[in-house]
Amino acid sequence: MTAPDVAPGAGPSVADEPFPRPVLRHEVLQHGRIVDLVRDEVDLGAAGIVTREYVVHPGAVAVVALDDADRVLLLRQYRHPVRARMWEVPAGLLDVDGEPPAEAAARELAEETDTTAARWHVLADFASSPGSSDEAVRVFLARGLGRVPDADRHTRTGEESEIELRWVPLDEAVARVLDGSLHNPSAVVGVLAAATSRAGGWASLRPADAPWPSRRGA
Repeated sequence: MTAPDVAPGAGPSVADEPFPRPVLRHEVLQHGRIVDLVRDEVDLGAAGIVTREYVVHPGAVAVVALDDADRVLLLRQYRHPVRARMWEVPAGLLDVDGEPPAEAAARELAEETDTTAARWHVLADFASSPGSSDEAVRVFLARGLGRVPDADRHTRTGEESEIELRWVPLDEAVARVLDGSLHNPSAVVGVLAAATSRAGGWASLRPADAPWPSRRGA
């Protein structure tokens, strides 16, 4: 098989761009506690009209908390849809109206791990499953770590009550991603982004309040 005949550097910039197509009909199939299932009839122009069903999601944030020894804080909890206990980075929904993403990330870090951070930056943004959901996820880097006072700690319930915490050297976490041991998308993206940014002297970091145009409604 030969390589495609594409000139180096030809074509549009390698960057995602908003490109909404006309929605001829929109139907909510199911209202959920957190997400909705919807169906759209979409006009693709010359390609015709197609029907697409997808999940409408409020968005989420995730946190790569890195200590002074370059260890990342991972937590393990049960995820019922995949019937597995997964090692993840702290994360949570953007389900509080008007809450800035960086504040939501700090809240989730405190609630899930009893940890605070003095310095916050954006590591990466991604769409978790763009063929079936509009969920947008922002991954933050948290440094300057501390502990939530005992009296202020969150009482974890449900799956969160079983959370296990572990400090893992960043290089080991990268190895566990690459050998297929870690599957949570926020952990995969966050760990690889942190290692890549560190290798570049952290020059790729963005401010904690950087624009997030890929999140619908942002």
